[in-house]
Amino acid sequence: MSKNSFININPKTRDKSIKDENFSNTKKETLLLPSKNINESIYNSIKSSFKNSNNLSLTDKKLILIVLKSYEKTINNLNLEKSDFVLTKHEINEFLNLEKKNILRYVVYRYKYNIYPKLKIIDEYPPNIQIEPTSQCNLRCIMCYQSDKSFSSKSAGFMGYMKLDLLKKIVDEIEGKIEAVTFASRGEPTLHGELDEFLKYCDGKFLGLKLNTNATLLDEKKINSLLSSDLQSLVLSIDEKNKENYEKIRVNAKFEKIMKNLELLKNIREKNYKNSKLMIRISGVKINTEQNVEEMNQFYKEFADEIVLVDYDPWESAYENKINNIEDECSELYRRMFVWQDGKVNPCDYDYKSTLSQWNANKDDIKSIWNSKYYNEIRDLHRSKERSKIEPCRRCIST
Repeated sequence: MSKNSFININPKTRDKSIKDENFSNTKKETLLLPSKNINESIYNSIKSSFKNSNNLSLTDKKLILIVLKSYEKTINNLNLEKSDFVLTKHEINEFLNLEKKNILRYVVYRYKYNIYPKLKIIDEYPPNIQIEPTSQCNLRCIMCYQSDKSFSSKSAGFMGYMKLDLLKKIVDEIEGKIEAVTFASRGEPTLHGELDEFLKYCDGKFLGLKLNTNATLLDEKKINSLLSSDLQSLVLSIDEKNKENYEKIRVNAKFEKIMKNLELLKNIREKNYKNSKLMIRISGVKINTEQNVEEMNQFYKEFADEIVLVDYDPWESAYENKINNIEDECSELYRRMFVWQDGKVNPCDYDYKSTLSQWNANKDDIKSIWNSKYYNEIRDLHRSKERSKIEPCRRCIST
């Protein structure tokens, strides 16, 4: 599969964290305080909550103390160590939106999400689980696996929809164990006819419930379903502010339709959901040097709370990319797990055809998969600088 000419970025490695320079907060007033003042405010909030807490586990207490020490270092301009942690820009946005009762829960969850992968710590459960309502998609974006016909054609056998019973089985197990649950992966979640039921079943159970959508199928009914749910984050996958470029990237989508849907979302949100805690993010993949997060912010700021550009990884040709010489361990093996629509469980979505999968959530539980012998064998090969022995890890640039 030849690379699309519009993609002019050729990264050598990819870090999946959101970099501050690729993040823009559209509601600037929430971050107008000098950074030291913001850090002191967050520090005092965490310290106050910690002082009044009486039901934390020993592990959680230890993590909160590390975070408090990290803030003390930051406020006093001291260097942080690898195990230290302070909130990044987009996390500060989320933190300022929290109810007081959830402050410590949030800090523990973000510590595990960010630091456990760096320290290569394997907990009982992954910090994040991505659940795929469907592998079907109505678009064929140039940087996505859907553009690979050997995956997306109906005859290939990868297309389908998750059953509600499977979703319930997963949620029943992970409630109270995992905070970050994302409805997204290889397909477009809003294509699923029972998505509203999926969201209702998750109500009140997670601190980091997120859904990614290309926003092309939004209508009044879907928007009300999303805004009335317990989603904490709604991510709209839009990469460009220019019609011609947008339609080059998001093949089968129409720019005018997207703008109409954004206007509808904005109007319904302002009219009926003024007190909603939901954060709306417009997130694009930076595949071209011309894409600029501040220009995106200026264009889209009335429709979202945050604008983000994430680093490109050539997913669209995962099994054909050149074998590289990267020896660093992939942090995804310690951060997240993917559950496809048919229950198949996979360590990452770069391997969108599931060559690494040996599990199925219909019969296996999430905890046993995450700590399974084969999962650890994959981690061991990465740790031993032998990811070159694994397909398609040896072609992936994520670290």
